[in-house]
Amino acid sequence: MALALVSRRALRPRYEFRAGGATLRFFHGDCLEVLPELGAATVGVVVTSPPYNLGIKYRSYRDDLPRREYLNWTDRWIRAVTRVIAPQGSLFLNVGAKPTDPWIALEVAQVARRRLKLQNTIHWVKSIAIDREAAGAGSPIDRDVAVGHYKPINSDRFVNDCHEYIFHFSPGGRTKLDRKAVGVPYQDPSNIARWAQAGEGVRCRGNTWFIPYETIQSRDRDRPHPASFPPKVPEQCVRLHGRERAGVMLDPFLGLGSSAVAAARMGVDFIGIEMDEHYLREAVKRVKASVAD
Repeated sequence: MALALVSRRALRPRYEFRAGGATLRFFHGDCLEVLPELGAATVGVVVTSPPYNLGIKYRSYRDDLPRREYLNWTDRWIRAVTRVIAPQGSLFLNVGAKPTDPWIALEVAQVARRRLKLQNTIHWVKSIAIDREAAGAGSPIDRDVAVGHYKPINSDRFVNDCHEYIFHFSPGGRTKLDRKAVGVPYQDPSNIARWAQAGEGVRCRGNTWFIPYETIQSRDRDRPHPASFPPKVPEQCVRLHGRERAGVMLDPFLGLGSSAVAAARMGVDFIGIEMDEHYLREAVKRVKASVAD
């Protein structure tokens, strides 16, 4: 799948370079202006996390639009993304919420439903507590454990929010997946002989992914963006879609470039779009540092 551009005004990426065997292109601008310049059906997989409209303080975007205006904007960018996705492509859409506004993620999914088919709903778990007695006889866990990071909620009405949605949409709802690419070993080895598709000793991970944030010392220095996901989130999305079939990966809301870091590590061609020039520079810096390690 070529990195085809249909340019009516000599659209050029702000940054372009090779990393990890892949070509990465970074565009500075509004995705609603850049996406129409990309060739139709030229993108294999989209992994993105748009603004949630929860009043988060971005540098160059107002995140507190009236709900109707926000959902209309959502429909516009999803329509633009739908045009560039290949017939067997995937859109992995990460959307969070907050206790006082729990419906926003589902409302965004309902908007995407107008254009694409919801094929899977994945729960990205950032922190989890596991009781020893619930872990099972084959588990190495010998005590109750609580792992991962989350933003605590000081409330007598709400529990801490330790998860976000990743909605997997596709044009027809029939996109084939490489489920074992993100598989997990069978806890009970006897299951390997019992199941016909267990020859490799791994099973489908399912729709619950525990992916914690890395511990950081300074948010301003190590994660200078109010809403980013770890690179493992887009990496697992691409592997589930099928790395060999990914072709070109797209993120229309690049932020700090976690999706680009994942693409570079996997050797997948990438297009990223970001309207804030500071975030764009930080993203490029992160990608170059990640492949230099």
